[in-house]
Amino acid sequence: MSIALAYTTGQASELEQLIHGCIRNERSAQEKLYHLFYPKMMALVRRYIDSEMQAEEVLNNGYLRAFQKVKQYNFQGSFEGWLRKIVFHAVADYVKQHARYNDNIVMVEKDEYVHKDHADKLYYDQLLSMIHELPDATRNVFNMYVLEGFTHKEIGNLLGISEGTSKWHLSEGRRVLKERIEKQELHLKM
Repeated sequence: MSIALAYTTGQASELEQLIHGCIRNERSAQEKLYHLFYPKMMALVRRYIDSEMQAEEVLNNGYLRAFQKVKQYNFQGSFEGWLRKIVFHAVADYVKQHARYNDNIVMVEKDEYVHKDHADKLYYDQLLSMIHELPDATRNVFNMYVLEGFTHKEIGNLLGISEGTSKWHLSEGRRVLKERIEKQELHLKM
């Protein structure tokens, strides 16, 4: 697709034309923009939502919000970053509506690091699979903190939980992943 090629080579004119077409509410421009960023945005959504059908719905809600707000994009900074932020907020809204957080959990454990030799033997897909198996609330906080770079305060505000609860979920996620990684080590020894 020539649009993807132009986007990746730094020629923003085709991307800008698509954005202007979306501002004019042109369906063809919206469709092309949707397909251009679909893989990256779906990858973002799937980090938080297991079900493919639910992920598709949340992504479509994110795109709908983006198309409704596209007039607000001022062509400064990355359009992909702007879109990513809107899609992420759609994910956060979904998570907030569907997660059951225990607001009373405020304990924070001291994190222990996994031995480097254990982690080195994992493949990226194995690690993502282990993260995907975490309980929903823990996985969401873990992804937001570790993969997206949000602070506990930001996570708390986005998900409607306390900073302490966010810290607990991160600690719990690390603890569970550490155990699973070390358990994998038993199968990886030669």
